[in-house]
Amino acid sequence: MSAPSGQLPGGQHARHRLDEVVHQPVRFSVLAALAAADEAEFSFVRDTVEVSDSVLSKQVTVLEEAGYVRVRKGAVGRRPRTWLALTADGRAAFAQHLAVLREIAGEQVAGQQVAADG
Repeated sequence: MSAPSGQLPGGQHARHRLDEVVHQPVRFSVLAALAAADEAEFSFVRDTVEVSDSVLSKQVTVLEEAGYVRVRKGAVGRRPRTWLALTADGRAAFAQHLAVLREIAGEQVAGQQVAADG
């Protein structure tokens, strides 16, 4: 039996291994920003990702519920602060997601090379 049109025979495309929680652009950007640090202030991540407080808060909640981000609240002087950090699961999910994206990009580059040579 042959594979359905558009599918590779004998396996599934790498895109099926993408993490839907990570894949959303704002969440992906948040994880990327946090991957470079042990912990970052909410305001730093907000400014880096270029979103509003409410958008970041909503996406951080999704990441926290997935176990990918830890949220710590405290104060600096009298000012309330929120810090964000990747959990071990969050670092692993981000690294795996990047690996799958690289795999997909590599397949595309290889496919273009074959088409150019063919």
